[in-house]
Amino acid sequence: MILSDRDIKQSLESGRIKVVPSPELDKQLGACTLDMRLGNVFSVFEHSRYPILDLRSGIKIDDIMTSITIPDCDRFILQPGEFALAMTIERLELPDDLVGRIDGRSSLGRLGLIIHGTASTFEPGWKGNPTLELSNIGRMPIALYPGMRICSFTFEMLSSPAEVPYDKKMSAKYMNQDGPLPSKIIDDDTV
Repeated sequence: MILSDRDIKQSLESGRIKVVPSPELDKQLGACTLDMRLGNVFSVFEHSRYPILDLRSGIKIDDIMTSITIPDCDRFILQPGEFALAMTIERLELPDDLVGRIDGRSSLGRLGLIIHGTASTFEPGWKGNPTLELSNIGRMPIALYPGMRICSFTFEMLSSPAEVPYDKKMSAKYMNQDGPLPSKIIDDDTV
């Protein structure tokens, strides 16, 4: 069951769902969604220095990415066909019996902005600033501004609390992230 606006409000008030800083509900709360805002740190691939992503090369992904911090009053231009990692201003903490799902805002999707490739699920027990996987699939560059509402979260109840929530997993690679963390797939034993 997806939480309604009234259930999201109640979960925020009781601390069941934690969002810091507290959202402006009159602007960020929808009928069953909670919008989050774009932070000012972006990570981009240094594709002119590293022509290929080879997961077996031994090069760590964060070594081939550059972090860019944009002043709050400035903009980040996402070129057509480009990809960048970003994060939300808000930190999110989920209880052991709720799943969070992130989606892009329709108004931005209609410009060609995709905010996640495949990672839309935030497991029960997840804590941190959500990382956004930004792609511009349109033909024109898109100006992105820190503080703009960029994504929406929905929250869904599990049938019972998770036995091993994300914050209890030994393999929780992205726990408590506070910046747009690059892929840690080379830490997997399947590469």
